[in-house]
Amino acid sequence: MAKPMTKTQLVAALAEEMDTDKKTAAGALDAITGIITKEVSAGGAVTLPGIGKIYCRERPERMVRNPATGEQIKKEADKVVKMTIAKALKDSVNG
Repeated sequence: MAKPMTKTQLVAALAEEMDTDKKTAAGALDAITGIITKEVSAGGAVTLPGIGKIYCRERPERMVRNPATGEQIKKEADKVVKMTIAKALKDSVNG
């Protein structure tokens, strides 16, 4: 498996694709990240065309097991961020 792309590499690729400097590309990436974070934190969802949908899902209170001791513990309800991958991206990876 290839190493994941770092933020620096992503900014450089974005700057090249946008035909602009790295500072502008970094600002655009930070703005997108901020918008997604704000929307998902508020309980909404963001669809990135061709990539997927990022959303927040609430998990109910449940019983979990401590792997070290085997003891059952009650875990409070919480929220988890999920992402559904777009069919176009799945097809491009598999095809």
